[in-house]
Amino acid sequence: MDKYQVTGMSCAACSAHVEKAVRAVDGVDEVAVSLLTNSMTVEGSASPDAVISAVEKAGYGAALENPNGDAQNAGTHGGYQSADSLKDTETPKIAKRLIASVCFLIPLMYISMGHMMWGWPVPEAINNHVAIALTQLLFTVIIMVINQHFFISGWTSAIHGAPNMDTLVTLGAAASFGYSVYAMYAMGAALQTGDMELAHSYMHEFYFESAAMILTLITVGKMLESYSKGKTTDALKSLMNLAPKQAVLLKDGKEVTVPVEQVQIGDIFVVRPGESIPVDGVILEGSSAIDESALTGESIPVDKKEGDSVSAATINRVGYLKCRATRVGVDTTLSQIIQMVSDAAATKAPIAKIADKVSGVFVPVVITIAAITILVWLFAGETVGFALARGISVLVISCPCALGLATPVAIMVGNGIGARNGILFKNAMALENTGKADIVVMDKTGTLTTGKPVVTDVIPVAAEEKQLVSIACALESKSEHPLAHAVVNYGKNAERTDHTVEDFTVHPGNGLSGTIDGKMAFGGNLSFMEQQMSIDESVRAQADRLAGEGKTPVYFAYDGRLLGMIGIADVLKADAKDAIQKLHHMGKRVMMLTGDNERTAQAIAAQAGVDQVIANVLPQDKEANIRKLQGKGLVIMVGDGINDAPALTRADIGIAIGAGTDVAIDAADVVLMKSDISDVPAAIHLSRKVLKNIHENLFWAFFYNVIGIPLAAGVWIPLFGWKLNPMFGAAAMSLSSFCVVTNALRLNLMKFDKKKATAESDSGECCLDKKEDHKMKQTLEIEGMMCAHCQAHVTKALNDMEGVTAEVSFEKGTAEVTTDREVSKEEFAKVIEEAGYKLKGIH
Repeated sequence: MDKYQVTGMSCAACSAHVEKAVRAVDGVDEVAVSLLTNSMTVEGSASPDAVISAVEKAGYGAALENPNGDAQNAGTHGGYQSADSLKDTETPKIAKRLIASVCFLIPLMYISMGHMMWGWPVPEAINNHVAIALTQLLFTVIIMVINQHFFISGWTSAIHGAPNMDTLVTLGAAASFGYSVYAMYAMGAALQTGDMELAHSYMHEFYFESAAMILTLITVGKMLESYSKGKTTDALKSLMNLAPKQAVLLKDGKEVTVPVEQVQIGDIFVVRPGESIPVDGVILEGSSAIDESALTGESIPVDKKEGDSVSAATINRVGYLKCRATRVGVDTTLSQIIQMVSDAAATKAPIAKIADKVSGVFVPVVITIAAITILVWLFAGETVGFALARGISVLVISCPCALGLATPVAIMVGNGIGARNGILFKNAMALENTGKADIVVMDKTGTLTTGKPVVTDVIPVAAEEKQLVSIACALESKSEHPLAHAVVNYGKNAERTDHTVEDFTVHPGNGLSGTIDGKMAFGGNLSFMEQQMSIDESVRAQADRLAGEGKTPVYFAYDGRLLGMIGIADVLKADAKDAIQKLHHMGKRVMMLTGDNERTAQAIAAQAGVDQVIANVLPQDKEANIRKLQGKGLVIMVGDGINDAPALTRADIGIAIGAGTDVAIDAADVVLMKSDISDVPAAIHLSRKVLKNIHENLFWAFFYNVIGIPLAAGVWIPLFGWKLNPMFGAAAMSLSSFCVVTNALRLNLMKFDKKKATAESDSGECCLDKKEDHKMKQTLEIEGMMCAHCQAHVTKALNDMEGVTAEVSFEKGTAEVTTDREVSKEEFAKVIEEAGYKLKGIH
């Protein structure tokens, strides 16, 4: 997909014409033009030269963006798209034109309205018919020259067969000015014949002030629209501003500060506390708490140690880090996020096609309506001035821009909100359709579950728990199996005795054996253990219970005795059950699709609360199952692994967990950077809010034109006497686009507290953006916190408590907690002590 910057567009009719021209080029499969960002995306085999030529023949300009995301003549910074490329340069230019116009409009209005209508005094030198006419003409010409942009754009587009909004403004202003010039000459002829009454009547036929006011008011609207459009890209600009400027490299044992664009893959760089990480890398030395809120929206710092990866634009809170660069420039996570947000803004949502079709014929239809209006009033016996005023009102009140901006501004703002909260929509279609889905299908391992087996049960049989754990850890420490890692990790925090294992042997598919202190030890499944000794039925019953709960029982024996068994499971994520409950409240059918066995899958499904389970599915069959489900409605697939990629691609909307594989992320339409399953209902809710905003914008755009054009044409004059002055029509046109953009900016007021979202109201509005009542606020005094790392540990411990939200400060030694339930001092004390600190008191 190639991306271009397009110049010269002023309204939706322009973007529709550019789109039509490029679509006619051989080799173009798909094209989308964004009026909001003045950009165009083109898919197909057509050459850039052919595309640019088509745009230029249509009367506009185009430039191919380079791989870094900037137009060819724009600057980049270290491979990142520069925020300067989105800098609002139009608003200051329009403001200058507006100020200059107003300076000449004020004396023009004083003469045309103040003096002519209310008798305000004027200098004696111009206190005559001819001088007043010439003065008005002079001021109007100056204002028309100041705003010549409208005339150049309007006539150019008309010549190319694609009249736009500027054409309407041009025709309205030119008609007002032209008729006024005619009236001025007619007045002169009347003066020459001495017919003062006729000359005076012609003076009241001047529309100089209307021509000038139309241009000035439209300029006001353009400035407001330009300013508001600039605000819609704030999220994207803030992401770009996160791009680091410098990096500290280690060269020949010395620290050297270089521009970030000079960092190469494999370079060693260092990051001190408080500094921003310059590029993506892996930690070679040191440990720290990394603030990743810029990328994921997660406020709690993440603990990192040697071997862990770090991302550009995240902040090293504590500790000195030495890292090796793994991805630089456009390949960094930050750059990819910026590209996703930018691409989403450049693409079109399906709902935009309605407005596009209307915009393509809007201006010619309006011009036709204006011409018919003038003719009808002339045939009705009205004066040329009256008929012309009605036609001009039709021209200047009609606004195709509101239609063209209705969808893209909402898409841009919504996508920015998602990016700030770690939810990335790759295109506008994904943002629109996510909220429309009927079925949500989830992978099990790594999506609903943590993906890392942990010990859940320790059941001694013929030994104490300490001995069972000690023997199990000794055996499993020699194995690389994921279940072995779970046992060893559990043993690190359990009371046990260290043993040395000799003659260690792996029995593939069965278990392990070895010698400990001269005695044989075994560990494995039931069939393997039955080969070593007899197993009591009561033990089998306990094993069956564990298996029924989705856990894997592992038996351990030593010196001819069955010590007991350890239950291991890939446990449900902490937020999985709550997330599925939210999806149910949203009216979604939730399914689990897994390659795991039926029994384990059903156990996990029961814990999570999903509606249906499809188990024992091979990777290649996941895509086929999604295809079958699509016959029952719009399907979302949520996954994280390589084996999920075909299903993610097949689904109407593929959602990838951010911690998953690159293949899954590439195949998906939506990426959840924080790997929180609770972001799935959050993404759906955001999509719904954006779609609702688009509907509001389109309604306003259509409603405005449907109501405004008949009023301007004078349809209601015979019934109610309602008559619209062309100047008021221009004022309405100038505000219409501003209202649409401002409505889209209201999305920024949306609350995004996923933790507190527990239900959805009858109106379909998820309470993600509703405040909770009956909250209790308390201050905890905590002893032992020394640094930001301690602060992060305590924050995580408190926030993991049900119904608790905490803000912790290690400097003050306090935690400000908000609870929606009664939490005892003992409960707080236990959680804080388990984190390694002490609760001193509660206020």
